[in-house]
Amino acid sequence: MFTLWNKFPQIYKQINRVEKLIDDRLHTNNPNVEELLRALADDQGKQLRPGLFLLFSQLGDQKLHTDEELIKIAASVEILHKATLIHDDIIDDSPLRRGKITIQSKYGKDVAVYAGDLLFTVFFSLLTEAMNGSKYMSYNSQAMYNLLVGELSQMHLRYSQTQTIDDYLKNIQGKTAALFKLACMEGIHFSEPNEKRERLAGDIGLNIGIAFQIYDDILDYTSTTKDLKKPVLEDVAEGVYSSPLLFAFAKAPAEFKPLLDKKQDIKPAEIKEVARLVKKYNGVKDAQELAQHYTDLALEEIDLLGDRRVAHQIKTVAIRLLNRAS
Repeated sequence: MFTLWNKFPQIYKQINRVEKLIDDRLHTNNPNVEELLRALADDQGKQLRPGLFLLFSQLGDQKLHTDEELIKIAASVEILHKATLIHDDIIDDSPLRRGKITIQSKYGKDVAVYAGDLLFTVFFSLLTEAMNGSKYMSYNSQAMYNLLVGELSQMHLRYSQTQTIDDYLKNIQGKTAALFKLACMEGIHFSEPNEKRERLAGDIGLNIGIAFQIYDDILDYTSTTKDLKKPVLEDVAEGVYSSPLLFAFAKAPAEFKPLLDKKQDIKPAEIKEVARLVKKYNGVKDAQELAQHYTDLALEEIDLLGDRRVAHQIKTVAIRLLNRAS
């Protein structure tokens, strides 16, 4: 449990409180949705976003907010993440996530949609309790908007063979990196507001989030289903073309086109051929270099934070997180 945070006793204890708060808040009178919410509360995951928020909150010493309020803000970030995962799985029609049957597969799309919407209401409730009147109310709204725009943009580009790496980066800045950015910025703001440091924290979170998503996409081409605990290369069948494929496609479009033209009708053997071509044309290697670029940016920016003890902890987490697929 929380293996990423085991070496940080204070964060570990706070994350346990975050999980308890989430467990307390996820309830409804509808039996089907209640069962679903219990499953969500029990699925603790890596707690990356609340953990980063809590780490960055240690950079300040003004204690402008109570510990209880910080726990609520950390929980709000995780609740928003959980809500977007539910809607992601509905849109992607994904059967599995991390080796478990997805909400929409087990309970149906109707129940999943309502559950995701319910999580959004819990998210806003926590925000109003912890930061009502703060400018970060609008920041959270903007982050939510960026998440949705990123998802819509990805939907628009499904099966598109004209999309570029720039398109891909723009999408993941919204879909994945926006929440990392928000968590890091909020962490500093609610402990010691400073616009310059908040912008720096936001840049760090953004670059960590971008690198994290690129590495996640690389795993689709370097792991087995057993290792990854999700159907490997399902994104290809769903028309979601990530950086390893985009890099390789740009080098040999004529070889990829007959396969990708099949769109949702592509067969498992043909998906394996796509993966072979991605490796042949160094798509994974190019994606690793891109991820390393954003990793290096994040690590350089962390050195500018000032508090050596906390900055070292943040760097340790970033390295452990971003080296998992290199």
